[in-house]
Amino acid sequence: MKNIFILFFLIPTWLFAQDDLLSEIDSNTEEDFKSAAFKGLKIVNFESTKMVSKGELYFVVSHRFGSVETGFKDFFGLDQAVTRLNLIYGVSDGINIGVSRSSFRKIYESSLKMRLLREKKGGFPFTVVSSSNILINTSLEDEILPGLEFKNRLGYTTQLLISKKFNKNFSLQLMPTFFHDNYVDIDEQHNSQYVIGFGGRHKLTKRWSINFDYGLHMNRADNSLYTNPLSIGFDLETGGHVFQLHFTNAQPMNTNGFLGQGTGDWGTGDIFFGFNLSRVF
Repeated sequence: MKNIFILFFLIPTWLFAQDDLLSEIDSNTEEDFKSAAFKGLKIVNFESTKMVSKGELYFVVSHRFGSVETGFKDFFGLDQAVTRLNLIYGVSDGINIGVSRSSFRKIYESSLKMRLLREKKGGFPFTVVSSSNILINTSLEDEILPGLEFKNRLGYTTQLLISKKFNKNFSLQLMPTFFHDNYVDIDEQHNSQYVIGFGGRHKLTKRWSINFDYGLHMNRADNSLYTNPLSIGFDLETGGHVFQLHFTNAQPMNTNGFLGQGTGDWGTGDIFFGFNLSRVF
């Protein structure tokens, strides 16, 4: 276990060897670059093209209750909640690193987010950001999985986030995604998996917006019980932080989790309520 923590906290170092949030959304930035397409670091589940500014530290608390379908038995999911704690630091305006821990499968994760291109008035029409993650699933046990090795606990994600702000109220994003889990719990499921994600934001008032995102899994096993993640949420900006409220059919919050292990079904009411709360230091 000691080696797990050492690896976890060194990963961002290895990878790096390679006023008001509302004003950032609604006012122009330097050199006629368009203002940020999204208010939060996530649309709902998927990462957005928003970046943490140089020298800033974000602390993000994400909470996902159990399925509301259980009703009063689990008090509409309250008894089956999972939590993710995430620290993200702006090494520069275009490079962010992060570490997180999720109670879902006791996952530790490190992340690297880099802005490659930026939407500019009269210039390049999109913002393009790369997002990469390495995770460690510490919930796997030798007693259940004889021959378990450390490498079996690892998973990887890489995404290209491509956003466009059409006007001050409306933004869209495309997210081609590759993720790989060294251990999968369905025999016919390929370890390497591919997803095309779509997301958007529409501003409702000065401080409120409605967001959505969806992931179309391209090579899910025929016998899989998992489903494509569809999420709808609302963002509230209160000056010092963004508060995101959402409903989704995927309880896991790590990318490999909500893309590959979501179990809910909007058609039957098997959905999960949750929130993301961001604080800037």
